Amino acid sequence: MDIITIGDGMITFDPSEKGPLRYVSEFKRKIGGAELNVIIGCARLGLKAGWISRLGKDEFGRHIINTVRGEGIDVSEVKLIEGYPTSLNFKEVHASGDSKTFYYRHKSPTETFKIDELPIDYIKKTKILHVTGVFPAILEQNRQIILEAVKIAKQHGVKVSLDPNIRLKLWSKEQARETLLSYLPYIDFLLTGREELEILFGTANEEEIILALQNYDVEHVIVKDGASGASYLENSRFIQVPGFKVNKVVDTVGAGDGFDAAFLYGIIQNWSVEKSIHLANAVGAMVVQVEGDNEGLPYLEDVEVFLGTRENIER
Repeated sequence: MDIITIGDGMITFDPSEKGPLRYVSEFKRKIGGAELNVIIGCARLGLKAGWISRLGKDEFGRHIINTVRGEGIDVSEVKLIEGYPTSLNFKEVHASGDSKTFYYRHKSPTETFKIDELPIDYIKKTKILHVTGVFPAILEQNRQIILEAVKIAKQHGVKVSLDPNIRLKLWSKEQARETLLSYLPYIDFLLTGREELEILFGTANEEEIILALQNYDVEHVIVKDGASGASYLENSRFIQVPGFKVNKVVDTVGAGDGFDAAFLYGIIQNWSVEKSIHLANAVGAMVVQVEGDNEGLPYLEDVEVFLGTRENIER
């Protein structure tokens, strides 16, 4: 594998109209999950991708695993668990494209995932292990599972990327900080946002954040900044890589996941950090123009057309 991830998969219900959820009566069934979105994005860009997860042994779980398999992702480490419902979420989308998410993920089938079930050989044979702060936020036992997974990866020379993806509906700032900082000694690529850095290090002061990061041997720190693009830490300062203007923001969900996938694609191609971020900014801009968590994740040729490096022939 080029890249694998560990995380929950959910059925996500997207509203048929914008506005407060209490006034919405119809929804479209789709699939979602932070780690799942990233691995779909990686597969569409052409990487050999794999997913470790647990889903309910129900119609929703079968729908997710069949869809993911159809994307060309290896699902040999995804198990369907009897007696546990597949997790759900309902999205509320506003006219601006901003959204809220309402989770229904207890009891989660990931409750049955035990630390001694980590597929060590599977982790050893990949180039990058990608993890986020969502899976450890669902259940306390998941925090130790991810810690053990990143330790295994580092022991065998596998690069590790982390998107803190802090969801305060799932855990507190204190829980997030303690857990995610325990992962940092094993992280090569930190793909984060400014608000998440503030939570992790308890300050909004850039110089203080940079000093705090120096306590960890993180190879690359990337800070996502929406439409403004993203920046990377080099020689104790953040260097900005501009983003892309879009005609209309439709749905912001999944843009950060698309960014992660594209950045890691670039890293696997041995591109420079700046070139990898340029591609990631492009993918993020493409994703916000499409409704859904992962429907806007592009194929590589689509990104090349967006960037003007490939001719678009429509007829």
